Amino acid sequence: MSPGSPQVKRQALQGLLMKRFGMAVATYGLALLLFWLAVFSDLNRLGLQAALVITALVVASQALFFFLFVSGRNQRFADSSLTEPQVLTALVWHTYLLAQLDAGRGTMLVMYVVILLFGVFQLQPRVFVRCAALAFIGFSGVNLWEWWQGELGSPALALVQEAVLFLVLTWLSLFASYVQSMRQRMRQRRFALQAHQDTLRGMMRQLEDLVATDELTGLFNRRHFLRLAEREQSSLLPGRQHGLALIDLDHFKRINDQHGHAAGDRVLQTFAAVASACLRDGDILARYGGEEFVLLLPDTDADQFTACCERLREAFAGAEPVGVAVEQLSLSVGMTLLGLGDDLDEALQRADQALYRAKRSGRNRCDAAWENSSA
Repeated sequence: MSPGSPQVKRQALQGLLMKRFGMAVATYGLALLLFWLAVFSDLNRLGLQAALVITALVVASQALFFFLFVSGRNQRFADSSLTEPQVLTALVWHTYLLAQLDAGRGTMLVMYVVILLFGVFQLQPRVFVRCAALAFIGFSGVNLWEWWQGELGSPALALVQEAVLFLVLTWLSLFASYVQSMRQRMRQRRFALQAHQDTLRGMMRQLEDLVATDELTGLFNRRHFLRLAEREQSSLLPGRQHGLALIDLDHFKRINDQHGHAAGDRVLQTFAAVASACLRDGDILARYGGEEFVLLLPDTDADQFTACCERLREAFAGAEPVGVAVEQLSLSVGMTLLGLGDDLDEALQRADQALYRAKRSGRNRCDAAWENSSA
């Protein structure tokens, strides 16, 4: 499975969400610790039994979220992080616990900020404002209920707490909006950078093609052929051989002189088309210079290589360049075999000598270096 596959990405995202959930659970643990300090300090209106029930319910709510993450069911939701449900659940629990506090209520207001901070980087601005409004309405509802029941100890202090909470929540909402705006800009810049990188990669591929390709025939050029041949030679297995051939179009200068260079170019293009149709996908053909071409057949033997070159010679002899009236097309081939440990330059010299013999013997034929050496 590749690192960029969707399954790997989902697993990485799920791992990140589990770490965030672990931070939330740790925050719950600290909040419960403060809650129990309030219980033992007689700052809480709940009795011991009620405090135990509330603690169990809080733990149960987090166990439900833990089950959703562990089972992967969170992936079914639009927001797989479940940030909004977690923040809303924490706000409801915290508001309820504040309702049970007396003198320590103002001190515990800071937990609203801690809870909402979990949504700063994840929640959309309108969703964050909705959560902040719930926190403010919840705290205001507690104070109004106690004022209505005549249990609000200091209305002036409660009003100050309301004002402070409103300012803090307003600032947090603006900050969350700013953070989301910055994330959106960074996302757009990342997409733009990715687009630029893709464009540059495309341009680099085009440049590589231009550097490696002969413009007229569309075949590889000499430099790229030598690079590919060296690579094939280095990967050659013991007991295997490559076929190497130099191919020269016969009487090409006469074609240029009689019909013009445009006709000569058309003949070169015709050879490239014919050869490409005759060869396998893994065979390497390149323009070596002028009317001379070089061919490498990986993993072949003398008979197969000879048959391939003869087939190419016969196909070119029967070709008819478009728009050019050439009496007879033919080519000469010098062949050699390239074994493990052979030097490429020496093999090219053997092929060149075989090509010279083919030319000297009347052209339109294939001559092999191994035939001369055995003779």
